[in-house]
Amino acid sequence: MRTVLALMLLPLFSLVACSKRNDVYEELPNSSVVGAPREDVPESRIESTLARPVTIGEDGSRLDACGAMGQVTRAGGAGLAVRAAPFAEAQEVARLAEGGRAYVCTRSIDQKWLGVVVPPAAVGAGPASAPDNGTDAVDCGVSSPVESKQPYDGPCVSGWVASAYIRLIAG
Repeated sequence: MRTVLALMLLPLFSLVACSKRNDVYEELPNSSVVGAPREDVPESRIESTLARPVTIGEDGSRLDACGAMGQVTRAGGAGLAVRAAPFAEAQEVARLAEGGRAYVCTRSIDQKWLGVVVPPAAVGAGPASAPDNGTDAVDCGVSSPVESKQPYDGPCVSGWVASAYIRLIAG
């Protein structure tokens, strides 16, 4: 039986040994930039300008657009990065200070990331943080129901934070 199996696999192994595996790799398109020459394409799609909007209204049309409030804990002096997508390598859009609060609207499938909307008073120093010019009264529009699930498109910063650093305090 082993001899028959070996004889059946022998032609397959000879084809594999003769092929150039790197040629196949060079011909595969990168999913983020199809048709671009290989040297111009980032090594992974995460390094590109990937963004995933935060979804609001997941709890239905009778409940608030974002069902909970969370507070940053154990983030340290540098604070917690708010990212454009639920990946550690995604672009940072703001930074929440220790103790800062954010509306929790959704989560990633693996539960490691929370989609949040950040009131202006909670945004700390970061690459895209909003200046605090008395904007504490800004309504982010997530404390009341919306008709259906939809991407957040309001006046406040939204993005993704690591769930390990958020403690739910309401909702």
